[in-house]
Amino acid sequence: MNIREIVGLAPVIPVLTVTELDHAVPLARALAAGGLRVLEITLRTPVALGAIEAMRKAVPDAIVGVGTLTRAVDFAAADRAGAQFGVTPGLTPELAAASRGARFPLLPGVMTPTELITARAAGFNVLKLFPAQQAGGVAMLQALGAPFPDVLFCPTGGITRATAADYLALAQCGVRGRLVGGAQGNAQRRRLGRHRSPRPRCGGTEEDP
Repeated sequence: MNIREIVGLAPVIPVLTVTELDHAVPLARALAAGGLRVLEITLRTPVALGAIEAMRKAVPDAIVGVGTLTRAVDFAAADRAGAQFGVTPGLTPELAAASRGARFPLLPGVMTPTELITARAAGFNVLKLFPAQQAGGVAMLQALGAPFPDVLFCPTGGITRATAADYLALAQCGVRGRLVGGAQGNAQRRRLGRHRSPRPRCGGTEEDP
């Protein structure tokens, strides 16, 4: 699948920071059972690549990607782990070149119109606005939607539970987009052990009261 098809599978893409490998598969199973099949695992912990590999093997219904790709060498490691898509916080010529040699599609991050034009010239028209809130949030996406109608935006960064609905409603304003939210992989240990699906929200995963 290409990146546009992948982000079209769900309105929200959980961003997961997994710090303990044995939590990876229960977390993926719970999210997939709750209808969130597209998962992004950040390269912020030593077990991230192992988590991707374990999720791919144990949860075939999930589409497991890798986030926080910041170096060209990260692409080869993610390839070996079986990542099905990649996400970067920004885009450099080196990262763009590495993505062309990878076996998975890339969702590159941009923050300004100039970066957006550069990414589009490199062949990317599905982009992550990051950090979304600091870049101008909903108003920024509305402003970018008019001159760049061919671009699909996936905003992340600074999005809260209170503002998530505003981002998801952007399609009504002519700005096509999907929401990227965050979740900590170890925050749900007790509940995931019972294979219950967490309620996702941007910036974290909400616990049951």
